[in-house]
Amino acid sequence: MNRRKQQKAAKRREKQQREQLRAVKNSKLFRELLEWFLPPGELCHESGFHGNVKWVAEEVMAEALIWSWQEAKNVTDAFDQTREICDDLKLSGTIVTYTAFMNALTRHREMFHDRLRDQFQRLAEEVGGERFRTRGWVLIGFDGSRVTAPRSESNERAYCAPNYGKGKRAMYGKKKSKGMRRTRNKQNPPQPQKPQAWITMMWHMGLRLPWSWRLGPSNSSERDHVKDMLRNEDFSENTLFCGDAGFVGYPLWSDILKADQHFLVRVGANVDLLSEQADIKKCDGGEVLCWPKGRMNSGEPPLRLRLMRVTVGKTKMWMLTSVRSERKLSKKQIVKYYKMRWGIEVEFRGLKQTLDKHTLKCRNSERLLVELDWSIRAMAVAELIALREQMVAASEHGMDADYDPKDRSLANTMRALRQCMRQLHKFPDADDDLLQALSRAIVQRYNNRTDKRARYRPKNPDKKPLGDPNVTKLTTEQRTKLKQLEQNAAA
Repeated sequence: MNRRKQQKAAKRREKQQREQLRAVKNSKLFRELLEWFLPPGELCHESGFHGNVKWVAEEVMAEALIWSWQEAKNVTDAFDQTREICDDLKLSGTIVTYTAFMNALTRHREMFHDRLRDQFQRLAEEVGGERFRTRGWVLIGFDGSRVTAPRSESNERAYCAPNYGKGKRAMYGKKKSKGMRRTRNKQNPPQPQKPQAWITMMWHMGLRLPWSWRLGPSNSSERDHVKDMLRNEDFSENTLFCGDAGFVGYPLWSDILKADQHFLVRVGANVDLLSEQADIKKCDGGEVLCWPKGRMNSGEPPLRLRLMRVTVGKTKMWMLTSVRSERKLSKKQIVKYYKMRWGIEVEFRGLKQTLDKHTLKCRNSERLLVELDWSIRAMAVAELIALREQMVAASEHGMDADYDPKDRSLANTMRALRQCMRQLHKFPDADDDLLQALSRAIVQRYNNRTDKRARYRPKNPDKKPLGDPNVTKLTTEQRTKLKQLEQNAAA
């Protein structure tokens, strides 16, 4: 009997030891993921922080990521949960009060943004491997979106557009509803303008990851944001920037070409071009010039571009690119890349719905930018971690060619991270740890039997079609100026 009891006691001790090891392994995996992205003492070791600072920059960044991954309704509740997780992870260099935490993130927002952007892009290229480039191109899409801010005085001063309601579309709506306005306003009085923050995002189309971004008030110019990123950031060789019809104009396109990169954008009646042909139908696949009158008179050279008419889905549209060789960029590739660019809209949906950032929480205008900046970064880091684990799993099963980053699910990724954070002190199953949960964070596969097109989106009669670009034939005077520019450049 004593022997039997001793055997049972030994088995019980072994079981407890295994459970303890598994519990340590779960928390250890989570911390290893953070240290993989934030290597201790490497990102901010040359930064000159104040001598009284007692926190460690990399651990505060990890604390900010954990804070942004929480699903609490209030930022202070999310911070309280973050403090418990940091204690479980034995992060001793973090900030213990919410006010000091937000002050540090606000004061060093630009420095943290630059360091973490470079670190993220380096790791993304390393993880992506061959998928980092698509047929030799680094595909970067850009687009803009807005998120709502609380109605505080600070946010209203910072993020409300001063000329709200005075645009062409707003004035057209007022004119159209002039007879109904009095009755309508009695029933539904007009509300004051909502403060909104603007996001302009660059998005890696091959890996489906946020690449870089700029934030501003609701009346920010997304083209100016893109030009700022082009001038102040480095991009890989043979980067192809893809945009919709809002990213047009000589200043933006010339900045892209000055950076030795290329672009592909959709164009319509908002673009004026010059050509040897007067008929736009004859310009399909041919060379056109972007040469506004002001640039022509100032002696600046024209932009030589290629104009094509393509069909994307059921829509016929005009695409303009700086890649004039069809061998380097064919029509088939153009259609494929423009369809891939739509994924940035899905990225914005993930930020607003999956991470619940459609309406932000901070009532201070500076802290609101911190909340939005770290929310985008937390989403990007979570997707990068999931991409790494899924590519490792595909490689182990010999399915590298079959894996598509499009199958990655942001909702399942966040579910895996949040479940792990809730259960750091519990015992995970041997075949269900954090890394395995991230490797399985893919979209649900099923055969859809019904049409998923939204039935609640009626056509907007006020939204005019984009139309065809305005192509005019080169005049004799323009040909003479062009010839002189070419002779001066050759000399």
